[in-house]
Amino acid sequence: MIRTTKFRHIPRLVQTRLYSTEISPAQLSALDKWIGSPNKLILSDRLSYERVSDLYITLPTRDGMQRPYEEPQESQPLPYGHHFGFFHARTPEALLKADGTDPELCPPDPFIRRMWTGGRIEWNNANPLLIGAKAASTATVGSVAKKGFEKGKPMVFVNMKIDITMEGKSEPSVTETRAHVYLPPSQVKDVPTTSHFSFSFLPGLTTLFRFSALMFNAHHIHLDKDITQIHEGYPERLVHGPLTAMMLLEAAVFHNPGLKLKTFEYRATNPLIVNRKITIHGLWNDRKSAKLWCVDENGVVGMVGSIEKDV
Repeated sequence: MIRTTKFRHIPRLVQTRLYSTEISPAQLSALDKWIGSPNKLILSDRLSYERVSDLYITLPTRDGMQRPYEEPQESQPLPYGHHFGFFHARTPEALLKADGTDPELCPPDPFIRRMWTGGRIEWNNANPLLIGAKAASTATVGSVAKKGFEKGKPMVFVNMKIDITMEGKSEPSVTETRAHVYLPPSQVKDVPTTSHFSFSFLPGLTTLFRFSALMFNAHHIHLDKDITQIHEGYPERLVHGPLTAMMLLEAAVFHNPGLKLKTFEYRATNPLIVNRKITIHGLWNDRKSAKLWCVDENGVVGMVGSIEKDV
């Protein structure tokens, strides 16, 4: 279940403007029609050495500062989570939504504000994605839930299912569910007080710019300070959800070389702000599974997750 929270730092007037919305009968009808007619998005991409290399130099676990730089190699398995850097819809700028996000598989107006809230990834390690190879991503809308409509705070929760399959293969190498809410710091329960490993980094403006470019992501909350503060009600630009998820995976592999993963589940709990140091923590439950979480320099827990080894 996806939980939503309220940002304590957002002024009351901003909260009212952002989260109290009257939905017209026509808009509700359009939403119901969209839910009843699910779309499919198929994208192909080559898992190019160049794109993977750009990701490596952007991620602080791989950029050569913490340990010697190792460049990616053709035909090597694509590292965990790096598929986020591929399979992006090539939508003309004029057709993007008002906040810079892609309209593909998104609900209709007025649900124009999107937050990536979590997901689950499962890998087929016997048939991995390979650097340099061509693959296809098939995305479909799984489940849709309407919440808060009766309280004047409508939100639409969308789970997207994605299968990524190598060219010439019949079984997907990666099966993923992404959860978005189209519509903030709350207490996050059950976060451990100790960890077996940790990794700290500072997501700066350059990090956000490079990652936005690599993701082909024009969402203004990562790039435009004025829009982020004035129209979205955040104190500064936000760190990308998929970047945080990738760093959870990267920290686990950084401290456990050779780690083979079967599944990864994650949930965004609070926004993480640019230029605030983030520390990723990991705690092994047993020899097979571990909890992962990240905390910023103010003690805000931005994301929690769990991994399971492929044994």
